[in-house]
Amino acid sequence: MLDLELRGLNQRQCVLADIMWRLENFDDVEAFIATLPRAEAQECRGIIEMMKLAVLEQQQDDSMELAKQLIQRVK
Repeated sequence: MLDLELRGLNQRQCVLADIMWRLENFDDVEAFIATLPRAEAQECRGIIEMMKLAVLEQQQDDSMELAKQLIQRVK
C-alpha cells in the first residue's frame, strides 16, 4: 500500500482525504463527492489533485533510489 503525506490540510480536509483514500475505486470517490455540498466537493477535488502530485513525487523518489542503487552496483 502506498503511504502518502499531504501537507497543509486542515482537520476537516484530513477527514475527507481519509474517507476518499479508503474507498475501493474512483467511481466510489465520485459517488461520495456527489453527496457533498459544492464547497466541500471542490475541496475534495483539490485534495485529489494533491494526492496525484504526492503519488508522482513518491514514484520519482522511488525511481531515484533505484537509480542510485544501480549506480552503486556498477561502481
